Amino acid sequence: MTSPLSSSISDAVKPGNASTAGVPTPSGPNAPNGQYFQQLDLCAPSPYPRSWYVRKALWAVVQTLLFRPSPRRLMGFRIWLVNRFGGRVDRTCVLRPSCKITHPWLLTMGPYATLAENVTVYNLGPISIGPHTVISQNVHLCNGTHDYRDRSLPLVCPTMTIGGGVWVCADAFVGPGVTIGDNTIVAARAVVTKDAPSNSILGGNPARVLRERPAPTK
Repeated sequence: MTSPLSSSISDAVKPGNASTAGVPTPSGPNAPNGQYFQQLDLCAPSPYPRSWYVRKALWAVVQTLLFRPSPRRLMGFRIWLVNRFGGRVDRTCVLRPSCKITHPWLLTMGPYATLAENVTVYNLGPISIGPHTVISQNVHLCNGTHDYRDRSLPLVCPTMTIGGGVWVCADAFVGPGVTIGDNTIVAARAVVTKDAPSNSILGGNPARVLRERPAPTK
């Protein structure tokens, strides 16, 4: 797998196969060796399957007019909306109205999992959240990036897996393709860019294991 950097240059699923034939390499006085390492005119202009555009447009309307204005306690209604668009969210989950889901059909949540206030689920690739896991307020799950080693910055859409019994604390960032093991805590404002083991407490930027999470006594 490539080693991409997180970004939001394009919101896509598959990179195009744009030809570089006849296209001059961009250059400039401040570019290394007179050349820029990325060429944005090579990015795919319409990279989604055609059917996705209709679904994305409908979801944007539903999320704006029905999901986000819905009463806080009306969790079942929001779950129903997400699942109507192909999500696999258990009926016992909690979805706060201010959370933002990019592609509901790429979201799986186990029993009693929670997306708190202002959580961003940027799931260009599939995201799976295990049972009894809490994603706290203002967390950013960023599951989409670009391969910076290719001049056209093709999109990379890996799978993010967050285990069961996990607590991702406020304002944390979880990067593309990360797997977080069961019963792990991600401290507030931590930046997780690599896989995290089970039963651990992570913190920092970049996040590292601070200590083992003790088993509950009650």
